[in-house]
Amino acid sequence: MSKIVLVTGASSGIGKATAKSLISKGYEVYVAARRLSKMDELKELGAIPVKMDITKEEDIQAVVNQIETENGGVDILINNAGFGMYGAMEDTTIEDACYQFEVNLFGLARLTQLILPKMRRKRAGKIINISSMGGKIYTPLGSWYHATKHALEGWSDCLRLELKEFNIDVVIIEPGAIKTEFGNVMIKPMLERSGDTAYSKLAHQLADATKNAYEADNGSEPEVIADLILKAIEAKKPKTRYVGGKLAKPSLFIRKWASDRAFDWIVGKMLG
Repeated sequence: MSKIVLVTGASSGIGKATAKSLISKGYEVYVAARRLSKMDELKELGAIPVKMDITKEEDIQAVVNQIETENGGVDILINNAGFGMYGAMEDTTIEDACYQFEVNLFGLARLTQLILPKMRRKRAGKIINISSMGGKIYTPLGSWYHATKHALEGWSDCLRLELKEFNIDVVIIEPGAIKTEFGNVMIKPMLERSGDTAYSKLAHQLADATKNAYEADNGSEPEVIADLILKAIEAKKPKTRYVGGKLAKPSLFIRKWASDRAFDWIVGKMLG
């Protein structure tokens, strides 16, 4: 019997690439996103699309209930839904900051809570949390985004210890610069928040650096991360963390060994 997988944020990028990979390997794959029409290609390949806004309790409940009714529960949960909100901390409303946490942390936490009882009863399961190299490093104007990813890292570490006795693995994936919608979703709102404020110079510098990192042929393909996710799923004893994609390994290496002041200087030089 094939394993039941739920991939959130599957309408594009890493989520869509991961779903394709898992379908090709024979997994029964549910794909969740707000935009059902964006998952038509996955449906044609054999995925089961479900509409879910990760910030809405009723959507999350409905998806979990559907999977449990149809297939008895989720064997592998891939928490991929998320986005990057940038702008100076001072320029960002607390309402927007809360929404960033709702999407990147609290929504996936609620989904995980609802899926765990079935995993515990089976004494088996894998939870794959898509973090970012941004969960270990930092950049200006990314305070709220980095806060969510740093939080996800700590949350995942605690969860891994809590679930060890139930034979449930918790794995963190830390992508670097990937060819996804991240850059486009990030740049325009950032410039709307801070492009004409006291932080305008920094905002435009970061916008240019982001375009260079994510656009054209500079970012890594989403399939790079999909391969890492598949590796973690199929490993008998997966690592706690997998790192991949442009800039990820060198950035994390530098952050690990450089002092805070040295890393501040390096980030400043990258922005010009």
